[in-house]
Parts: sequence; structure tokens; C-alpha cells
Amino acid sequence: MRQRLPPLHALRIFEVAARAGSYSAAARELNLTHGAVSRQIAALEDWLGQPLFVRDGQSMVASAHARGLAREISAAFDHIADAAERYGKNQQLKVIRVSASATVAMRWLIPRLPLFAEICPGVDVRVSSVLSTQPEFTGSFDVAIRRAIPHGGQFQAIHLFRESNTVIASPALIARTGVQTIEQLAAQTWLTTETRPGDWESWLESADCPTLRANRALRFDHFFVTLQAAVDGLGFAIGPFPTLEEECTAGRLQKAFPAIRSLGSTYYALVPLDADKPIHLRAFVEWLQSLSVAGEGAR
Repeated sequence: MRQRLPPLHALRIFEVAARAGSYSAAARELNLTHGAVSRQIAALEDWLGQPLFVRDGQSMVASAHARGLAREISAAFDHIADAAERYGKNQQLKVIRVSASATVAMRWLIPRLPLFAEICPGVDVRVSSVLSTQPEFTGSFDVAIRRAIPHGGQFQAIHLFRESNTVIASPALIARTGVQTIEQLAAQTWLTTETRPGDWESWLESADCPTLRANRALRFDHFFVTLQAAVDGLGFAIGPFPTLEEECTAGRLQKAFPAIRSLGSTYYALVPLDADKPIHLRAFVEWLQSLSVAGEGAR
């Protein structure tokens, strides 16, 4: 029986060739001959049972199929390098890998990371973002920030915060339209998001205007796109807090009716039960909790 893994040396050379764009470029990067690169890729093609490169003039270039394979192989090599770095006997680098939804990562976590760096200056926090339409967990991580606790009891779940939602828009749009009452919103453009259905309806219930509807609406696939549309003045949206507090502080967004809010999702920090929990990871989780406490106190 053929081994399940293809030849690793050939995989490494293939990944470089696909990324570099040609056999010649890979040979220069790896300090090999053109023939050595060609032979290793031929061996990998034989193992896979199909060609990976096609001739384009005088060069051999990766097919679309091969480029997709190369992306996955490159990610796998990155994970291996990361594990070796973190678990190596003599390695002193302290790394925390955090997986978070795109909006929370960009608007809530990353702007606050300098505060953690002041507390733990020798720790490298690496953030990877996921879309809410992707599978719940992909890749490897030390802490995941999610909107729900998964079934199965595989994680220690630490409560972070519960979102409260309210109407947001750019300060320039609010000033230009002169919106002061909820009823005036009907004449404005409402921004909605496929991954956050029902946000407007929930807020209108809290505002005691459940039947109010917009004359015009723009719909986007992901919330960070909706958020950019709001910043650019395309319309009014429903925004979660404390996630967007920094956006308001910086003057990019403004709450149109700050006193009227609807409850949103609850976020948790999820730590795998079977993972190592060094001191710097415990310090990071405690810091995340402190942000939540501070956020609750400010509301």
C-alpha cells in the first residue's frame, strides 16, 4: 500500500516552486539545480497521479489546481514551524495564538493588544481571524473567542461580554440628515448583514417601533463590510458594543440613539482543556476578563 503522506522533500520543493512562480525561481531560492527541482516535482506528480505544472513559453508554471494544493501545504508547514518554535527545548519565545471572528479581532481585540504588551512585553500574540460562515474551529490555537460555547466539553469557557446593539452611522451622515427621532430613520438607508439577521428588528422592538421600515436598504454578506459602509456614510447600521467602542471614541462612528439598545450575542474565551496552560497564557486570559469587567463598568 502506498503511504498516505507524499514525499515530504518533494512537497517542500513543490511549495516553493508554486509560490516562486517557476522551477528556475525555486532552484535559486533553494540553492538547487533546475534538474533537481524538476525531478522532485515529477516524483510528486507521479505520487498524486496528475500533473501540477504546465508549460508557459520557456517556463513551467503551477496550474490552478496546484496553486490550491500549494496554499494548503504552505499552511501546514507554517503550523509545523509554529509547533517546533513553541515546543522546542531551547526556545524562549512565548507565543499565544488567538482565533477570533473577524470583526471582534479587528475592532475589539487588536486595538487593545498594546495594553497587554505593557503588562507582558515578552509575549508574542498572534491573531488569526475567521468568518462566521466558516466552520466553528479551524487551525490550531491557544484561545478562541466565539459567540457560543460548543458542545462536547472540550473547552474551558470564560465569559467575556454580552453585546448590546444600537444604531450607528458616520458623524457626518448624522449631521447631514439631521435625524433626531426614530421615525425619521424610515427616510434613511439602512445597512444590513446576512450573517447578522434580525438586528434591525430586535432594536426596533427595544425602541417600541416594531413596524417601522426603511424606504431603502443595502445588504452585505459580512458585518465588517457593513461596518465600512457605515464609516463611509452609506447609511445607518446596527452596531455591537463594546466591540465598536473604539470606533466611536476615534470619531469614525457615532451612536444615533445611545440610550436605546437591544441585547446581542455573548462572547466567550475558549481554552482547549488538553492544551498546555503556561503562565503567560493564563495572564492573557485574565487580561481578557479584565477588559470585560472594565467594559461593563463603563456602560
